[in-house]
Amino acid sequence: MTPRAAFTARVRRGLAALAALGACALSASATAGAQAPSAEPLIIRGGWIFDAVKSDVRRNTGVVVMSGKLVEVDAKLAGRSTAGYKVVELADDEYLLPGFFDLHAHYNVNLFGKNRRDETLVQPVVFLANGVTSTFPGGEYNPDDMAAMRDRIESGQQPGPRLMRSGAYFGRTRPGWDVNMTPEQVYADVDRWAAQGVRAFKAKGIGPVQLRALIERAHWHGATVTGHLDSGFQGSVNPKDAILMGIDRIEHFMGGDALPATQSAYASLVNLDVNSKEFKEIVQLYLRYRVNFDATITAYGYTSDHTTDGAFASWYDERSFFTPYVRAEQAAKTEPRRSNASFDKIYHVKNAEIKAFYDAGGGDLITTGTDYPSTGEFLPGFSLHREMFAMVRAGLPAAAVLKIATINGARAIGVGDKLGTIEVGKLADLVVVKGNPVKDIRNTHNVQKVFKAGTAYDPATLFKSVQGKLGPANKDEATKW
Repeated sequence: MTPRAAFTARVRRGLAALAALGACALSASATAGAQAPSAEPLIIRGGWIFDAVKSDVRRNTGVVVMSGKLVEVDAKLAGRSTAGYKVVELADDEYLLPGFFDLHAHYNVNLFGKNRRDETLVQPVVFLANGVTSTFPGGEYNPDDMAAMRDRIESGQQPGPRLMRSGAYFGRTRPGWDVNMTPEQVYADVDRWAAQGVRAFKAKGIGPVQLRALIERAHWHGATVTGHLDSGFQGSVNPKDAILMGIDRIEHFMGGDALPATQSAYASLVNLDVNSKEFKEIVQLYLRYRVNFDATITAYGYTSDHTTDGAFASWYDERSFFTPYVRAEQAAKTEPRRSNASFDKIYHVKNAEIKAFYDAGGGDLITTGTDYPSTGEFLPGFSLHREMFAMVRAGLPAAAVLKIATINGARAIGVGDKLGTIEVGKLADLVVVKGNPVKDIRNTHNVQKVFKAGTAYDPATLFKSVQGKLGPANKDEATKW
């Protein structure tokens, strides 16, 4: 197949994914239970609007929301009666943005260095309070728990962001994964997860035969596929080969000949040369096939020496969300936190990588993902802001990073017609921050209000509702973690 024919096929699959995911993933959460859009029409006026289409801010004359949908933007309200509307007045230093996307939003935690477990009580609330209104977990460790959480959120029993479920990993990361699965068996597995509402799949530790089958069958269902891949070393798949198979998104490693199959991707990445011929070739492949890239820059910083790194500066006591037992166990540790020298190098390489990709024309293909299974210090809801700051520090304009965290994420996961910008006809997933984030991206830390399908949330109230509740309450409960 020629590159043009392959691209055309990908566009058609993307359109199918857009329709399928938009209908399936959004319909219930946009209309269900106590968290559903308020029956009372809403007007938000004053302050400023971030335009994710034009990459700029402008005065907000008025945004009108009805039944959770944006029905007017830049409304002319002078002389109009606001009777029957709930009116939200923004201060002159407040900015209205689209809700943020985390496309590698791990809900799982690893509190004692032994196991990962999806935590579904506190994490969704923390995500939402930080303005993260849409999440893709990028592989679920406890799929049943995640499905139950989604049901609670959609039925109004629990506040939380939209959950674009991934189901279980496809690859060795899934317990019990059969490395010898036939394409027919992969098809059947995809069918099973698709029947449960999964419209975006995650591959990790997968072989080429299984990955090709996953992509083929996922696209048959109108679903997307992302991958944590490697270099081709020891039977792994290089992202370059995955792109030629038709994969939609890649995480962590851009791949290509800059990551030779003679060693692991991690071993090569520490010495990645963004000026090399091999790197420039893989960048052009992404651009030609319109494949999204999620760099997860800060994911490598958590195990590096980040004590003096501004990206990891705290503006809220994240430890306060953990139970007293977890905090006591963390405080009792006698060994200093271990740093990973390799990850420390990769953390700095990632800055050059994302800047080079952006400069080459890849700005509309970059997405935000945190990839942080909390160990008791940081939480991924806050880390989405850290990822945005890291991108700006790497040299990307703040306005571009805000687009990356909003409309880019929406398009990558197949819901760009419903979310990602403040435009008439889209769902009212919105964030109000104090201070101009285009001038200083760290102003996104100052979340004042969050709206999900027009329903308003107060971040302080959300935070207070889950403080001290993440993790086991005692030693007996800790055995399950």
